[in-house]
Amino acid sequence: MSRTLITPSRRGLLTAMGLGAGAAGLAACGSPLGGGDGAESNIRDGFTQADLTVPPEYEGRTPILFWAPFTAENYEVVTQLFTEFNESQDEIVAIAESVGGYDDLVQKFTASLQARTVPDIVCFPEMQWLQFHASDALVPLDGYFDDEWSTDVYIPNYVHEGIVAGETFVVPFARSTPLFYFNKTRYQEAGLPEEGPSTWEDLAEFAPELAKIEVERRPLSAIAFSPDAWHGQADIWGFGGANSNQDFEVTINDEIGVEWLQWQRAFIHDAGYGYLAKDAGTDFQSGVTAGWRGSTAGLTGQTVAADGKFEIGVAYMLSKEGEQKQVPTGGSGLSIVRTESQERQDACAELLRFLAGPEQSATWHIGTGYVPIVQAAAETQAVKDLVAENPNYLVALNQLENARTADYTNWDAGRVNEIGVAQGRVYGDGSSPQEVLDSLAAELQEGLDEDRESYEAVDFQGWK
Repeated sequence: MSRTLITPSRRGLLTAMGLGAGAAGLAACGSPLGGGDGAESNIRDGFTQADLTVPPEYEGRTPILFWAPFTAENYEVVTQLFTEFNESQDEIVAIAESVGGYDDLVQKFTASLQARTVPDIVCFPEMQWLQFHASDALVPLDGYFDDEWSTDVYIPNYVHEGIVAGETFVVPFARSTPLFYFNKTRYQEAGLPEEGPSTWEDLAEFAPELAKIEVERRPLSAIAFSPDAWHGQADIWGFGGANSNQDFEVTINDEIGVEWLQWQRAFIHDAGYGYLAKDAGTDFQSGVTAGWRGSTAGLTGQTVAADGKFEIGVAYMLSKEGEQKQVPTGGSGLSIVRTESQERQDACAELLRFLAGPEQSATWHIGTGYVPIVQAAAETQAVKDLVAENPNYLVALNQLENARTADYTNWDAGRVNEIGVAQGRVYGDGSSPQEVLDSLAAELQEGLDEDRESYEAVDFQGWK
């Protein structure tokens, strides 16, 4: 359900696969046999399907295997959708196997490529699929598109992040944005607006009123911070800045970037209205804090967990007064793995087509909280009923208008971790934002300089 950030870097992954960053630069990658417009171009001899078990009632069909980076209720919904697919026809059987979270999937898929025993479908987060594209592991999908299924059916904000050099390698599935969650019951008790804060200035105004409420003999905090670069991306945009610019120059330590972290440092360490949490989501559920930032993907789970204890409210990610609200896209999409079997690859495309149906997208959205991936899903009666019952889902939908691809700095797992660590030093230790960001900027710039040629050569549409 939640996003995870600790993954091998692009260099680390390529090295682990024996490719080396220089030899396997993104400029030189892509299917060696072409662009997906011929059946044989996607064949990868020597690769076989990983082990799977076909239920007796589906024996004789073409089996395809999806390594799902989901657990709990999200995996249950995947299983439900796969069952519906399997019952909808009699030629293919789609098997979903939970492999844990995204980190687990990256490790297991990397090992499977080395062993040449792979699944047929994978689902990587937005910033990691390029690493596997670089290893020629993924199939271009455009050859499967027609009038009924193409990138046109998906919500546009997410489509371009699956395209490089004019070819589509990922279609949206479990997509999300960060949201500001607040305890509406506590806001009502404090006499605050039920729609929650819109700006950081609002939160500063509300915080003293929330602090008058005692929880376990301590003032109720207005927000629990996480050292999360995803949140930090929305924050710095909301202050009018950016982590880097279109010229690959790191700007996170300029005047605006320092203002962003200085504001949050003062809110925590001078005013005492916030803190660095070990697990902000858990603290929110236990009532220790009145607010935190989490993924839209957690909306269903958070709502269920809070049932009977308090009412959850959600709002757009906060901005500085007068600045534009923007949020980074998140979550993951579906890719077909290059294997020795054209038949299985074609079967995978049929499953992806099925999952892009309005009703299927609505089922996934309602069951998990991930935003709908296709435009028609929002018009289904099921989604209309959900929004009428719980307007929080409409907030998540409407915030998509502010969604955009993250800056260059956030497309490498190692650099994402560095940003999060820097946030943690300020939130936790009260370190000087200028000193922390200056040190961070030097590290980020070194990484961007190293990857710039590859990033430019791959012609990634997400940054257009």
